[in-house]
Amino acid sequence: MAVVGVLALQGSYNEHMSALRRIGVKGVEVRKPEQLQGLDSLIIPGGESTTMAKLANYHNLFPALREFVGAGKPVWGTCAGLIFLANKAVGQKLGGQELVGGLDCTVHRNFFGSQLQSFETELSVPMLADKEGGSNTCRGVFIRAPAILEVGSDVEILAECPVPSGRPSITIPSAEGVEEEVYTKDRVIVAVRQGNILATAFHPELTSDCRWHRFFLDMDKESHPKAFSALSLSSSSRDSAGGSKTKPFDLPIFE
Repeated sequence: MAVVGVLALQGSYNEHMSALRRIGVKGVEVRKPEQLQGLDSLIIPGGESTTMAKLANYHNLFPALREFVGAGKPVWGTCAGLIFLANKAVGQKLGGQELVGGLDCTVHRNFFGSQLQSFETELSVPMLADKEGGSNTCRGVFIRAPAILEVGSDVEILAECPVPSGRPSITIPSAEGVEEEVYTKDRVIVAVRQGNILATAFHPELTSDCRWHRFFLDMDKESHPKAFSALSLSSSSRDSAGGSKTKPFDLPIFE
């Protein structure tokens, strides 16, 4: 059976572990470099990205995380995990933070504003419905969330979100270091895939919709078909996890 690691330094790793259990997959908490060995894939959860980066540095995790991504094993970053995986991050605190990289995009660390400006909304996800069934929309839970400003040519956009009217003006440094407003679009990218990397600015692990987790596992099947030969997700277990095309997916789950 495939083994999915969940980086457990800080943030919503428990919720990801619960989501994996609901679909019958073994999750392993990861806090040290050696714990990445033997894993088929890895989830980097949401949380406070600066704190996560400091803890990752303390445990000397960055070299091992970069090696894991570079090996082509599936890696999924949610919220702060998206920031970790981006090649470039803006809107950071003074001095910035270390990134794992690998995802050809520019992410704004705090695009949607403060904790008080967190929100939920329905996102159009026809690709997810086509791959995993269910509704053409999913519930997006945005908690002090980042967003993707630009992507490279090899990055597939999976979901976009309307920009809330009350969002603060977004500025990024120009090449000369002068601040200037650059983002004026009414929609922003919040979910992408590039090869073995999946990234979402929102938190699927905080809802009852397990399709994002199943989609991530399907990425692992593509990379490691033999590793999944013993993994069986029966139709009954998929239905109980929210796979039915008629079952709603917006019920919050906190375990």
